Order: sequence, then C-alpha cells, then structure tokens
Amino acid sequence: MLVELNIENFAVAEKLHINFSKGFNVLTGETGAGKSVIVDAIGMILGGRANKDLIRTGCDKAILEGLFYLEKPIEINKILDEYGIENEKNDYLLITREVYSTGRSISRINGRTVTLGMLNNVTKYLIDIHGQHEHQSLLNSENHIHIIDSFGDSNFRSLKEDIYIYYNELVFQRKKLKDLSMDEIEKDREIDLLKYQIEEIDSAKLSKEEEEEIAREYNKLSNIKEIESNISEALNILQSKEYEGFSIIDAINRVISLIGGIKNLDIEIKKYYESFTSIGFELQDLSGDLRYYLDNITVDEERLAFLEERLDTINKLKKKYGNNIDEIITYRNEIYERFQILLNNEKEISHIRNEIEKIEKLLEAKCEELSNKRKEIASILEESLSEELKELNMSNVLFKVSFKKYSHFTPEGFDNLEFLISTNPGEDLKPLSKIVSGGEMSRIMLAFKSILAEYDKIPCLIFDEIDTGISGRTAQVVGEKIANISKKHQIICVSHLPQIAALADTHFSIYKNICGSRTVTQIKKLSFEERIEELSRLLGGVDLTDTTKMHAKEMLNLAVKIKNR
Repeated sequence: MLVELNIENFAVAEKLHINFSKGFNVLTGETGAGKSVIVDAIGMILGGRANKDLIRTGCDKAILEGLFYLEKPIEINKILDEYGIENEKNDYLLITREVYSTGRSISRINGRTVTLGMLNNVTKYLIDIHGQHEHQSLLNSENHIHIIDSFGDSNFRSLKEDIYIYYNELVFQRKKLKDLSMDEIEKDREIDLLKYQIEEIDSAKLSKEEEEEIAREYNKLSNIKEIESNISEALNILQSKEYEGFSIIDAINRVISLIGGIKNLDIEIKKYYESFTSIGFELQDLSGDLRYYLDNITVDEERLAFLEERLDTINKLKKKYGNNIDEIITYRNEIYERFQILLNNEKEISHIRNEIEKIEKLLEAKCEELSNKRKEIASILEESLSEELKELNMSNVLFKVSFKKYSHFTPEGFDNLEFLISTNPGEDLKPLSKIVSGGEMSRIMLAFKSILAEYDKIPCLIFDEIDTGISGRTAQVVGEKIANISKKHQIICVSHLPQIAALADTHFSIYKNICGSRTVTQIKKLSFEERIEELSRLLGGVDLTDTTKMHAKEMLNLAVKIKNR
C-alpha cells in the first residue's frame, strides 16, 4: 500500500507530505484546489509520462516520492533481484521521480536509478488508478477483449503467447509466399539479374588479403620514380664526398678516430667511443642495403597496368554491391540464396503453402481453446457483474458478452467481443456505448474494478472522481461498495459527494492558500469535528447551518454502523 507521498514544486503544490492509512482514504476540496495534482503526482511516480509543464513556475525541477509497504513482497522482490536492486528488510519500497525543466526525468527505486521500463515493471503490481477517462475505454468495444483477458490465469496468458507466436509466423510465411508468387516474366527478369550479379562477383575472385596486397604493390610501383630519386640522394649524402666536401660515413669515421684517441683517458669517453663505433657499423650496413635496393629496382609496366585494372574492378564492385569486400561477399551470398529459391520456385511455393496450412490448423485449435476459456470467463463475469450492479442500485440490468468470430486470425485469436447491456426490463440488449448514462457508466466501471480487484491482487486502488453523474441513494451504495473493497485493498478516492466521503476511514481536505504572492495547495488530515465541517460544506455549500452540521454528524455516525456490519 502507499504509505507516504511527498510532492515538491509540482503544479500548485510547493511542498506536500501525506501519510495515507490502510482502508478507505478520501480526498475532498473545492474545484481547482489541487486534488487532481495529487493523482497526477502518483501517476508520474508509477511511471507516467513526465510533463515539464507541471513543474512549479520559477523552479528547475519537481520531486515526487512515494513510500510503499509491500504486504506480499515476493513478486516485486523477484523483479528487484533481477535488476540488482537491494530489497529493504522491512518490506518498504521507495520510488522517486525527479522531473527537470529541460524535459529530462530521473527515476529511482530504493535509491537506485532505473529506466521507465524497469519502473513500470515494478509499479504495475502496486497501484491501479481509475480516472474519468477510463469510462471512454469501457465504451470502446476494441478494449472489451482486453478486459475479459485480464481475468485470465497463467495458463490463459501462456495460451495467448502461443497464439501470438503462431500468428507472427503465419504472417511471415504469407509474406514469403507473396514474394514468390510473381508472374513468369517478372521471375525470369529477376533470375537473369541475380545470375549476372553472382557471375560478376564470382569472376572477380575477391579476397580481403589480395586487396591489401594489391594496394601495397600498386602504391610502390606507381611511385617508383620518387622512390628511386630519394634513395639516390640519400646514398649521395651517406657516401659521396662531393656532398658539401664530405660524406656522412666519412664524418662518422673521423669522429670515431678522434674519440678513439682519447678513449682510455676517461671511462665515460670509452662509452661514447663504443656507441659511435656501433653507429658507424649500422650506417655502413644501411648504406649497403639501400644501394642493393636501388640496384634491384625494376619498373614493370605490365604489372602496373594489371594492378590498376584489378583495383578498378574491385572499386566498381564496391560501388555496386558494398562498401568493402566483406559486404560484397555477404551480398553475393544473400542474392545466391534468393536465386536458388527462384530457380526452385514451384517447389518452394508448395513447401510454404504446406507450412501455412500447418500453422493455420494449429492456430485454429489454439484460438478455439482460447475462445472457450474466454466464454468461461465471460459467463462468470456476467453473473458476478450482475450481482455487483444489484448492490450498486442497478438491479434490473442485464449484461452479456457477445462473441463473434472473425473470418481471419489476429494476434488475439479470432474472437470479436462486445459488451451488451439492457438497463431496463423489456429492453433488448444493445452495445454498452449506446444506452448507458454517465452515472450508470460510473457504477459499471466500479463493478468491473471491484471484480478485478479480487483477481489482480493489486493492493491499492485509486478512484479519481468515480462518482461522476450519481447522487442521492446511488451515491450511498457506491460509497458502501468502495468501503467494502477497502476491507481487502487500500483505497484512495477523490470525491465531491458527502455520502462517499462519510464512509472513509481517513479524510483529507485539499485547499489553496495565498503565501506572499504565490498560490499553494495544502492538505490536512481531518479530525472528527473537522470532518463534520467538511461534510457540511459538501452538503450545503458556503452557508453552514446547524441543521447541515447535524446531518453531517448523523452521516458519520451512520457510516460507522455501516462499516461495522
């Protein structure tokens, strides 16, 4: 359950700290006081989209923090272990989101930075938020199959995964068949093109090692004149006395002679003599090697022409088939595979058609099995929902799940589901979207949530103004239903109705204050006497009479009796 909520610099909330309790928590306040800010903050903590526009004006970032107590931590602890996040020994879980004015956001679980995907994998087990927009999702028949499927067990989900895999394989095989099912002229044209490309690449007999060797040899032969000129000049400097009157080797020998005359006078000089002697020998050897290299240089014009032609061939192939030889060879292998398929077109088509037939038979069986499981769920849901709606003052409602079969497969199977309802005796069943009012839709959604709460085991449910369109006795029964759910789940409910607020275990009032030149949202946990004042406001508006207060007190006392039944 959500134990603590801290909000800082978020919308009109400068700094809020809320301690929620077990059971039924209700938030009330004037329109625009900031009740939605709290729900939005919780949604963002759970991994909702970070909206920089909700950062308080003049601030660089908003900080949102939720502390959760895990009554059944096994499932979440498995995920935390997988992510390498330390489990708190007292079964608490701390989630923090920092949203910056730049649009960037940072999410943390128990102090460890996580991605939004990681965060959502954890928070889906913590809280289910029901806002007014969910009414629209219930009106959209495309969502009905997902609602039914949400009641499925692990075997049900495994079956859906199998169907998804088979469906994707069917799509893949059908695409292959479509690619192969071409007219003969088009097929022959592609065969000729592929054959030409394969022969062009194969005739070049490419190898990565050859390309490197050719490049080195071509670089040498194409620059042979420059090599010859530079080596000749280097030899003149090393050996010829005409170069400034002496050669480098003669000069080194003269240095060796001079140092050799005094080498025995100091041990340091002897080291210099040995070093210069070594250099002299090396220079003589290098000079001999250069002379040999120069004497053996030959210009093979035919070889140079061959290398130019070879490099030209390689570069042309690169432009057509890949940036390097590895890519050209990879491309060749790919088109060769396609070439072989086209040559054996009829055989391949027959093979693919057989595969498609096998997959379709498997899919048909799996989809039939899934459809039967859905019908079992739908039957239970129809009965359970009818019971829930009776408790919500909709005793004459008839609810059915319509099953139709698509003529094709989908990733969800072949079922086309739609919720049908009759709200009055004698009326025909009609699509949900066509006949229900706002108040009826609120109760139907609450009935769904009440049933789902028993299946999904989510410990905390948030109802954001689920009381839309209801009042009077209906409001009372809706409140009692929420109070009943709160016996097994923590409930956080935003409401304008005194009938619902009176049944809460913990009541918070949201209000605005002017601090200096800024408006800030504040929250207060109400005492019994303060609850009387707040319920009186919800009952009577601005003017609070003694009669209104007495009525409010009676509602609170009656609520205690109702919850103790």
